Amino acid sequence: MRTPETDTDKTIASTDIDDTNRLDGTGKLNSTGKLDDAGKLDDAWILDRRPPRNQVDPYIPYAFLVEQEHAPSRKLEDVATLFLTNSECPFRCLMCDLWKNTLETPTPPGAIPHQIRHALDQLPPAPNIKLYNSGNFFDNRAVPPEDDAEIISLVADFNTVIVEAHPRMVGDRYQKYADTLNADLHVAMGLETVHPAILEKLNKRMTLHQYENATRTILDIGGSVRSFILLRPPFMTESEGVEWCGKSVRFAFDIGVECCAIIPTRAGNGAMEALALQGHFTPPTLASLEDAFDDALNLRKGRVFVDLWDVHHLYPDAPNKDQRIARLTRMNLSQSIEPRITSCEIQ
Repeated sequence: MRTPETDTDKTIASTDIDDTNRLDGTGKLNSTGKLDDAGKLDDAWILDRRPPRNQVDPYIPYAFLVEQEHAPSRKLEDVATLFLTNSECPFRCLMCDLWKNTLETPTPPGAIPHQIRHALDQLPPAPNIKLYNSGNFFDNRAVPPEDDAEIISLVADFNTVIVEAHPRMVGDRYQKYADTLNADLHVAMGLETVHPAILEKLNKRMTLHQYENATRTILDIGGSVRSFILLRPPFMTESEGVEWCGKSVRFAFDIGVECCAIIPTRAGNGAMEALALQGHFTPPTLASLEDAFDDALNLRKGRVFVDLWDVHHLYPDAPNKDQRIARLTRMNLSQSIEPRITSCEIQ
C-alpha cells in the first residue's frame, strides 16, 4: 500500500485555495441576497444559537441498529450501524446538529470499545459495520488512539468497516487502520456543496482541493469514499439547491468517490432557525429530493442514497407523502429509478 504523499499533507493543512475555476458557472450568489446579510457565520455565531445538548452516556452508543444497504457488490447486505457517543467534533459546521449527542469533554479511554461491545452483544449478526461518531473518527479527543488496537480487534470479522471523518483529519491514523484491518475500510466525508462561496459560509474550514486530496489519499491506500452532499443548504433557492446538488454529486464521482448520500438540509440546531428567520434558509421540498435523487441515479457513476431520517416530519403536508417516501426507500435499496407518482395520484 502506498504511503500518503508529503504534498498531500501540506495541501490538507492549507486554507487559501480558490476552487471557483473548478466549477461550472460563476460560483456567485444571485437573488437569494448577499451572504454578508447574515453577519459573520463563525464558531461564536453558531455556538451562541445552540439549544441544550442531550444527556448521553460515554459508555453507551446513543443509538444502534441493523439496516439493509445496497452494497458495492450490487447485493443487499446487512450493516450494523453504531452511533457512538464521544467528544464533539472540533469543526463547527453551520448546518450540523450531530453535536447534540456528543460529550463536552474528551472521550474516556476504553469507552469506545465498551460501546462497540455493548451494541454488538445486542444486535443480530451482520457482515458490515458503520462506526459513526458525529464527526471525526480519527480525532484523538473523540476516539483515543490507545483504543485503536482493541477497536480493530472488535471489528476484525466484518467484511466492511465504515467510519466518518473531516477531510483534514485523514492522515496517519487512517493509514494505521487501513494497514491493520483485514476488512475494506470506507470513509464517509462531508462534501456538502461544491458552490465555493456557500461552502465557505458553512464554516466547514475546507476547500474542494482539500477534499479531493483526502479522497486521493484514501484511494491510494486502497480505501473507498462516500460523500455526504447537502440538498439546498442555506443561501440557495429551490432550483439552485437541486442544480448544485447535481454538480456536487458529479464532482464527487469525478474524483473517485464510490458512493454519494444526499441529505435534505434541515433545521434543528439553532443556527438554521436563525437563518430561516432572516430569509436565508428554507428546507428543500420533497419534490426537489425526488428530482435530485433521480438525477444522481441517472448518472450511473456509483451508488447514491437519499437520507430519509425523520423525513415524515420534514414533509408533514407533502401530498401523498407515504407513497413517495416509500418509493425513495425502495430506490435506496434497488439503485433503480421507479416511475414518479403522477399528478393524478398526488391529487
